[in-house]
Order: sequence, then C-alpha cells, then structure tokens
Amino acid sequence: MTNSANQGTAAEWSAQARTLSDRDFNRFSAFIYEACGIKLSPIKKTMLSARLQKRLRQLQLDSFSAYLDYVLSPDGQAKELCHMIDVVSTNKTDFFREEKHFEVMTNLVLPDYVQRMTHSNHKTLRVWSAGCSSGEEPYTLAMVLDDYFSRYPGLDYAILATDICTEVLAKAEEAIYSNEVVAPVAPLLRNKYLMKGKGAYKGFHRVVPELRRKVVFRRLNFMDRDFGIDQKMDLIFCRNVIIYFDRKTQCALFEKFYRQFSPKGYLFTGHSETLEGIGDRMERVAAAVYRCR
Repeated sequence: MTNSANQGTAAEWSAQARTLSDRDFNRFSAFIYEACGIKLSPIKKTMLSARLQKRLRQLQLDSFSAYLDYVLSPDGQAKELCHMIDVVSTNKTDFFREEKHFEVMTNLVLPDYVQRMTHSNHKTLRVWSAGCSSGEEPYTLAMVLDDYFSRYPGLDYAILATDICTEVLAKAEEAIYSNEVVAPVAPLLRNKYLMKGKGAYKGFHRVVPELRRKVVFRRLNFMDRDFGIDQKMDLIFCRNVIIYFDRKTQCALFEKFYRQFSPKGYLFTGHSETLEGIGDRMERVAAAVYRCR
C-alpha cells in the first residue's frame, strides 16, 4: 500500500472517528439527562457534535466514544463534566442582569421582609443564588442587600451561591472581574463595593472583602436527591436555568425548592421562564417573581 493510500485511510478513519453517530448521541443524551437534567432532542445532534469537537481537540481524543468514556470516569466526572454542561447550555451571566428583578426586590420584597424581621426572631435574610456561574449574580445580590440593610441596624443577610461547575465556582470565589464585566454596576455601588486593580491587575476590579465574606460558594447539582442545605431560604434566585429542563424535571426541581423555602419565601426566575402549570403552590407577584402561598 502506498504512503498516499495510508494517508487517505488515516484521514478517512479520523473523519469517521470524529463523526457523532446516532448511538453515541443517544448515549450522550441519556448521560446528560441523568447527570444534570438537560433534555437534548435529536435536532441538537449537529450542535452537540460541533461544540464537542473543541473538547476532543483540547483533550487530544480521537472519537466521541473515547470522550464519553472519559467523562464517565472518576477523573472525568471531576474535571470534565462542567465543560460538557457548558457545551449544552448557555453559561451567560452579568452584573445586574434582568435589572427589573433588583427593583422588585428593593421596592417590594425587602420592605416585606424588614417588616416581618423587625417583629420576629428571624434577623438574617437567607438568599440562595442557584446556578451562580462565575459569581456576578450573588455579588449583585450582596451589593443590593448590603446597601439596603445598612439602614436597618440589627438586620443582616447571608448568601449561598451554588453551581455544578467547580471551575466557575473557583472564579467566583476569586471575585476578580474586568472593567467591561463590571460596567453595569452603578458608579456609587462600584466605588463602594469594588476595588480597582493595580499593576498586573490594572483594568480589573475585585469585590471588597466585606462583601466576599457574605457569600458562601459550594458545588451543587440540581439532580441530587437532597440539596443538603440545612437552612430554610427566604429568597431563591434560579434564573435562566429551567429552560433546559423538561416538564418532569422542572416539576421535581420546584418541589425541592418549595421544601427549601421559609414561610412566604420568594422565587425569582428568568423572564423567559414561567411556573404556569408547575408551581401551583406559588403565586405570581411581579414579572418572573413568585411567593409561596
């Protein structure tokens, strides 16, 4: 066999190995659904193939089967699962994203809680940023809450921020963001809660230590049977997450959220999401904002 024939055969084998077969797509779909609740329809096959190609090249794997075998291994579960999830979902977050939510929180939700907390032993508002990604959402919450509660001595807040991906959690704990990323933060809040970087960190900001201490980050998978969270939550922000889940998974997730709430707790969802037909034990009080009945 000639060298050119050898090269042609190798090229054909490589192309074949990098083609996502129906069998492998079904394996990926089943695993992704079981691991994180995201349902992939057959029309997503081309998208999944194109996006996973980058991971195959980066890991120097020559087939989708080899990649899935790696993800299923203990090492892959720890290091690669979050990359796969990023591939099949849109990991977008910003400071003050969907800004109307923070207006509702300041004008409706927090006055309600201040009135309740003033006349009870419940002096710490507990907030959960569920699906916090790289930290912009929980730090936005911390800015709003810190600024608001500064007017009410004796009242406090605590934020739990969770995500399935350990890499974005590490970035969130570092709390360093570029000038472009912090641009949505109002100048008054930026001067109060963000430190300008110098030297090698010029062009970056870091969240002040006082605010970082208010946020606890931990890994959590919504598919876990039990969230393992001891405290009841007054506010849960779970925005732009359930759009990736089928109805069965959405219902199961909101049932677990409901059990996690303190009485009359508030849930914030993405503006493209709705609890209609799912959360009948929660009433809508504003756009994408619900309160436990």
